[in-house]
Amino acid sequence: MKILVGIKRAVDYNVRVRVKSDGSGVETDGVKMSVNPFDEIALEEALRIKEAGKADEVIVVSIGNNDVQQQLRTGLAMGADRAIQVETGDTLQPLTVARVFKALAEREGAGIVLLGKQAIDDDCNQVGQMTAALWGRPQATFASKVVIDGTTATVTREVDGGLETLEVDLPAVITSDLRLNEPRFVKLPDIMKAKRKPLDVVPLDELGGHAGAAPATGRHAAPAPRSRGVMVGDTAALVAELKNRGLV
Repeated sequence: MKILVGIKRAVDYNVRVRVKSDGSGVETDGVKMSVNPFDEIALEEALRIKEAGKADEVIVVSIGNNDVQQQLRTGLAMGADRAIQVETGDTLQPLTVARVFKALAEREGAGIVLLGKQAIDDDCNQVGQMTAALWGRPQATFASKVVIDGTTATVTREVDGGLETLEVDLPAVITSDLRLNEPRFVKLPDIMKAKRKPLDVVPLDELGGHAGAAPATGRHAAPAPRSRGVMVGDTAALVAELKNRGLV
């Protein structure tokens, strides 16, 4: 069985995000970029499934220009067998990304498509669900535990009311939550080995994808500074203050 894992290049979660002076976007020049944390967890889970003898190959996929090869090499250093760069210079919307993963899943004969539940840059939380719908396969999102048994996967997922357990037939799409696992550290020997692992470059149009029209963004702005709190003496004063601010 093959496991297809999507990884996205994003601003490192330890970096303080800054808006460009002209408000046209987020500053990325000289900023550390890393694998999206949720995708790193998805890759770790795929590797553990393979190490348990439940999968034969783990393939990491990223979409973008040659900059994404850095994150793909990180995925290979973690233990992935192959990497695929879907080459495009455009910023793709979630539906297009889902079409790419669906095409690759069919092309590779994947048994599982494992994705992070969302990316920390846009927080869309859409690609996994869309991929499953386009592929016509079951989905188990927000996974905090995954158990593979033959042609089925038992997934414990986090929902508003607590935990829910689903059993899905493979092939399927699974998206990872933060509590699924703790990703391994990459060691220097593994980084050196990753340079010899295959990394294929596939043009976006070869998979039937196209950038399409992107939503227009007017202006980016940093959040307004928090105002100082107000001390009130009793409940009546609290209600009066809330009314003054139009909150009740």
